[in-house]
Amino acid sequence: MRWRKRVKTAVFLSLFLVCWIVASAAWQVYAYARIDETRPADAAIVLGAAVFGQRPSPVLRERINHAIRLYQAGAVRYLIFTGGQGRPGEPTEADIAAQYALAHGVPPEAILRETTSTNTLENLKNARETAVAQHLNTFLIVSTPFHMKRAMAIAADLDMQAYSSPTRSIQWISWRTKLRAFGQEVASYLLFEGRSAANAVCKAVTICSTSNGF
Repeated sequence: MRWRKRVKTAVFLSLFLVCWIVASAAWQVYAYARIDETRPADAAIVLGAAVFGQRPSPVLRERINHAIRLYQAGAVRYLIFTGGQGRPGEPTEADIAAQYALAHGVPPEAILRETTSTNTLENLKNARETAVAQHLNTFLIVSTPFHMKRAMAIAADLDMQAYSSPTRSIQWISWRTKLRAFGQEVASYLLFEGRSAANAVCKAVTICSTSNGF
């Protein structure tokens, strides 16, 4: 019977650990959403989101509006719009965002874009490459608040000198929509952290194997 008790204890501890990890990630995403590090920088990087035909989705629109306000306030000299095609035949997220910014008074020489990314990591990697070509070194990352923890963690992994500048103007359709977005971001952050931890372990094992001559 002792083995049954040990199994139950192991299951309980495993469930407790999983709950603790999820709760910790949820708190980090929630707490970071409240942080605003807006300050003068070379450029604002606007992370991509869905487009509806020739117009930005409400989520993307508010990200663009926030970036436009940063530019108008003199906080940044350039806006870097990111995002490729959501579906074949659609315009890219970056192109729609750029069109919207142009229509709202941002001069074309202040707009840069990358049009091939399909996720947050690619958004930031491609934006960094675009920025390097223009000798831009400091950035404000613009996205929705719940997205900021993961986006800033990725920027740190890419050695970018970046600061959080979340939009506060997004209007959620309902609390269910907001809760779903929060849950999705917690899951995405957990996946990112899991991959980062796995990569770190693999790197450590490789280094140890090499140093020991295996």
